[in-house]
Amino acid sequence: MTKKSSSMHRVPSSGAVEHGYPSGHLGHLTEHEEHALVEFKDLLEKKGLYKPGDPPSHDDPTLLRYLRARKWIPEDAYGQFNETEKFRNANQIDVLYDTIDIESFEATRRLYPRFTGRRDKRGIPIYVFQIRHLDSHVVAKYEKSTETTYSRAKTDGKTPPKLLRLFALYEHLTRFVQPLSSECTDRPHPDTPITLSTNIVDISHVSLRMFWNLKAHMQAASQLATAHYPETLDRIFIIGAPMFFSTVWGWIKRWFDPVTVSKIFILSDHDVIPVLTTFMDIKDIPKHYGGELEWDFFDEPAWGDEIKRICQWENGYTTFPTGPMYWRPIDGGKRVECFAVGSNGETDRRERVCTITKAYPPKSAADTAASAEASQTDGATEGEESFVSPTSEKTALNGEVPTANIAALSVSE
Repeated sequence: MTKKSSSMHRVPSSGAVEHGYPSGHLGHLTEHEEHALVEFKDLLEKKGLYKPGDPPSHDDPTLLRYLRARKWIPEDAYGQFNETEKFRNANQIDVLYDTIDIESFEATRRLYPRFTGRRDKRGIPIYVFQIRHLDSHVVAKYEKSTETTYSRAKTDGKTPPKLLRLFALYEHLTRFVQPLSSECTDRPHPDTPITLSTNIVDISHVSLRMFWNLKAHMQAASQLATAHYPETLDRIFIIGAPMFFSTVWGWIKRWFDPVTVSKIFILSDHDVIPVLTTFMDIKDIPKHYGGELEWDFFDEPAWGDEIKRICQWENGYTTFPTGPMYWRPIDGGKRVECFAVGSNGETDRRERVCTITKAYPPKSAADTAASAEASQTDGATEGEESFVSPTSEKTALNGEVPTANIAALSVSE
């Protein structure tokens, strides 16, 4: 087990974890942040990377992720956004996601965090990652299979195929899981889009050698997210830490950037349920970790009641299929449709799975201006997050393993 300490050790962090969701997210911006968003859009438009309109080329929640990651400095956010757009264009990421072989996509899902189909108390999707399945033979076999993955995307010839398949998973998070979570209204701030994920990482039954062999596999995922999918991670709860983990934490944490490290919390066995239930309902925690959810790592998502309620199934579907999917607006933005893509035997799949009537359809420019004027008149202030962020203080790790302090994680009234 991890070594117990009297308080939770932290490192300085940025974005959602430092300030606490929903601060820094759409509908909860300070005057400075609003100004930074306008400035960022103007800069991107001048550089030919953004087109305003209905809809615009990039939505506000996406742009805000880059601003949060770069401390609300538009020039710095532009630098990261520009590099991402170059990479996406050079490797035709949209084409990759649209045409990737469905079985190849599913094989990649089995080696990375999997969506449980449930969300935490803030409405953020819950992912689980069981490391013990990733022995060296499994990883080597997977990496070899990536060399023959079918898609119609042309690449830059420099990016390893295994990373391109990982890109497809991040596209699934940002284009399917997060938008689906955003349409659920059984949460605080239901009009604020969800752009984060909560992760439970199970490292039980993992040997020291296995940790070292997985270095490249884990680093690739972290570096890819940091570079091209910033601010999509809220927290990582590590459970099942072996006795030696406090010893190896010092070199494991160097695999990741400091912001990612600041979002990692290592829970001892007796802290797992008290901490997880602070952020998640017991019914949404898998039974394997002391909850009530009938779900194992290789299962398909166990869709929650709210997701079932809002989805209007079509074309014979009664649940979501495997493979890549994304949401796109229809009926002038009043509804969204889930569109299943990918390919089977090099034949494209293009099917509507379901639709959702938006509880908060996009506002017109006139509505937005009127709302802003009313807000200034009233002098309204944004409410604070109901959940205390475990990284709200800024304390150096000093080489120690961060251990959960239950008092710091309690839910405020």
